[in-house]
Amino acid sequence: MKSPGVPALSVLFDLDGTLVDSEPSYYEAGRRLLARYGVGDFSWENHTRFIGIGTRETLTVLRAEYGIEAPVDELLAGKNALYLELAGTSTTVFPEMRALVERLHAGGVPMAVASGSSRAAIAAVLAVTGLDAYLPVHVSAEEVAHGKPEPDVFVEAARRLGAEPSSCVVLEDAGPGVRAAHAAGMRCVAIPDAEAAPDEAVLAGAELLFAGGQAEFTAAAVLGRLAEP
Repeated sequence: MKSPGVPALSVLFDLDGTLVDSEPSYYEAGRRLLARYGVGDFSWENHTRFIGIGTRETLTVLRAEYGIEAPVDELLAGKNALYLELAGTSTTVFPEMRALVERLHAGGVPMAVASGSSRAAIAAVLAVTGLDAYLPVHVSAEEVAHGKPEPDVFVEAARRLGAEPSSCVVLEDAGPGVRAAHAAGMRCVAIPDAEAAPDEAVLAGAELLFAGGQAEFTAAAVLGRLAEP
């Protein structure tokens, strides 16, 4: 995975929309939550505005937009509970992502998950998909001061791996995550979510871009790039 004189790499994965196809469950959890507070018109199109943004940040915006009086912590607990009900039965790993994780693990490459989801949600998804066997290190936006597009989750993930930011490569599906990776001083592989609001200028700045998203992504292409000096 590395050439002589080249620092060992560490790989940091976003979770939702990058490793796993979880956005439908997040949308449904959000729709059910908002319905409890009298919001009956929360559409998938509205949900896509928040792909790549942490759950707390998303709920803060939605609370203001819909005039919900409940505190953000109450909304966050409600959405996390609803999502956990759904995640165990409807979360799947993108096949090429599983292949990449397994290959990196076999090669001894340190890896971590850095996500805007709650720690409980991350742990549940990794467990139900079997990825927890390969990715025991994970950081939630709950554990840092700021979620994406701030770099905090990636910086903390690197710290837990004992890695320098400059030796880390991030895999992300949305503009806020690409921004966060670069703000952390890391390189980024972008695999855009087809449903997310386009952020073409930011995505184009990634060191490797799969413009067609998961349909174009291959583990072999990433492994080839990581092996380059």
